[in-house]
Amino acid sequence: MLTEQECRAVAEALLQAEKTRIPIPQPSRAHPQMEIADAYRIQDFWAEGRIAQGASVVGHKIGLTSRAMQMASRITEPDYGRILDDAFFRDGARIAAGTFIKPRLEVELAFIMGEDLSGPHVQIYDVMRAAEFVLPALEVIDYRTQVPRDIVDTIADNAAFGAIIVGGRPIRPWDVDIRWVGATLSQNGVIEESGVSAAVMGHPAAGLAWLVRKLHAVGAGLKKGQIVLSGSFTRPVDISSGDVIQVNYGRLGAIGVSFA
Repeated sequence: MLTEQECRAVAEALLQAEKTRIPIPQPSRAHPQMEIADAYRIQDFWAEGRIAQGASVVGHKIGLTSRAMQMASRITEPDYGRILDDAFFRDGARIAAGTFIKPRLEVELAFIMGEDLSGPHVQIYDVMRAAEFVLPALEVIDYRTQVPRDIVDTIADNAAFGAIIVGGRPIRPWDVDIRWVGATLSQNGVIEESGVSAAVMGHPAAGLAWLVRKLHAVGAGLKKGQIVLSGSFTRPVDISSGDVIQVNYGRLGAIGVSFA
């Protein structure tokens, strides 16, 4: 375990890396005794620093929801991070690619909470009752640490969250079988990725149920009005300045975004 002083020092280094866009050495190399609980504590201090700079936490992201990614990271469950209001974009946005270090894009669904949700035994049906809307979303993932990374490095780095982009047609959770929402991602006119939302733990609401149970363990939960990224159902696609992205979600509409 790390001391509070060590956790705060890592959080400060991550804040500096985000500002300068220069990745730092992996915290796990300087602190080989670092545990997952330490990583989330570092994330807490990082969030406090971003809030002190004027940002607000508007929700959560869930990462590493696929079995393949968990095996690659040598873990048996997902991870989570915070979504900040100053990293929130909408359909049609033109985003400065230089905002990030090495951005990649993932295709997801986002849940908008219609009521608070907490507790140690939350299941998929509880999430479906508590969520007001589901809508198409993209996540820009970005790392502020060097490679190769351990899972604790990723968690401390706010689970590699870079930005969120939302668009398309919001639906109520029961309007369609959200397990079978499909999407294709086109980059500069070429389809690069496709997937279906059941790839996220069998049901995209399963990730939220897991998240609520994890947050309960630290005395927290989801709040009415928060947005939650449920996890990617495509592989990450590298993006750079000049890219034009179009993601088609079928009956849920589309998201178009460009990077300058």
